[in-house]
Amino acid sequence: MIGQRHPVHIRDTSITLDASTASYFLRQERLEAHKNVVAVNRNSGSVLRGPNLTYYRAVKGVRDTLELYASSRPTIDYRATPDSGEPYVIVGDRVRFKGNDRVWGGGRVTIDRSDFAARGDSMQLDQTAGFGVLVGQPRLEGKGARPYTLTGTRIELGLEGRDIRLVKALGNGVATGVDWRLTADTIHLHVEKKKLQQAFAWGPKDSVHAHAVSTRNAIQADSLALDLPGEVLTEARAFGHAYSTSQQEPAKRDSTAKPGTNWIAGDSLTARWTQEPDSTRGGGGTLKTVLHQVIARGSARAFTHLANEHDSLGPSLDYSRGAIIDVVMKADKVDRVWVTGKADGVHLEPLPPASPDSAKKDTAKTTRKKAPRAKASGR
Repeated sequence: MIGQRHPVHIRDTSITLDASTASYFLRQERLEAHKNVVAVNRNSGSVLRGPNLTYYRAVKGVRDTLELYASSRPTIDYRATPDSGEPYVIVGDRVRFKGNDRVWGGGRVTIDRSDFAARGDSMQLDQTAGFGVLVGQPRLEGKGARPYTLTGTRIELGLEGRDIRLVKALGNGVATGVDWRLTADTIHLHVEKKKLQQAFAWGPKDSVHAHAVSTRNAIQADSLALDLPGEVLTEARAFGHAYSTSQQEPAKRDSTAKPGTNWIAGDSLTARWTQEPDSTRGGGGTLKTVLHQVIARGSARAFTHLANEHDSLGPSLDYSRGAIIDVVMKADKVDRVWVTGKADGVHLEPLPPASPDSAKKDTAKTTRKKAPRAKASGR
């Protein structure tokens, strides 16, 4: 036991270590440090701070790679190399290192950096292999102007250098952005320059398990692909049993009317969104994501409400079938519908309002007449 009266300062070729007390076991080449421990990996620049640390030295004939083990929720500034920039800040009940590039954590583990925050019961990072994993109710949050979150049974990270390029949710995946939500058995998020760019989702074979929802629209299919350049939703592609719905606001003159639901289906769907000024937030350059176009291909069907701004009777109803159906939206309403390839369907115009005279006649016809009183027969 060393350091009973004075703090311990230890330096070797691999780490520098400061602590209140320490014990060294020569045969095992093992060092145990306690109280106010600060250890710095001289090869990578990683720093560990905590109440205790067990250091297994790399010595020929004993072990070829250094190992560190710490408990009681140490905090680690983790780097793979000294010049790797911003570190991962890792906190967990138990943490283990092997070499300069591999770390495991268990018990309420958190990983934080300026561009993301991750949580889970257990985690692993391997910088050389470019791989990370979180299990035990894992959750990852992308930070920035348009944040996103991802949850699942298991979350895997694809690392390239010091950046996260791929995030996977395997089992019960749910990804949520500012104006969209994606649900599927498996979800892959592609990240570039610390911003989400694309999302892919699919479920078990021959079942509809991928589901995407934006403010007024929903899409479900066997598999989905979302384009999100700069974390802004621009396009969604759905494949296999594709089906999409959109809610249409009722006319302002009738506040009691329920919103109409448009739907479109096909073997595949392509939906495109645009950014428009958000008048509900007082302008100021605020934009909102608005559905602009939906295209169905292969056994396409669509049911739409077609509104005429010059007609006060309300929207007409249209059901169409064809090889391809192209629906164009304007101001959250269906503007036009193009159908090609063996096109057919039904179009229903709204009923005109009843005239006052006909209303009176109908009232008169339905008025109940008095039955004549029966006369008593005399004897």
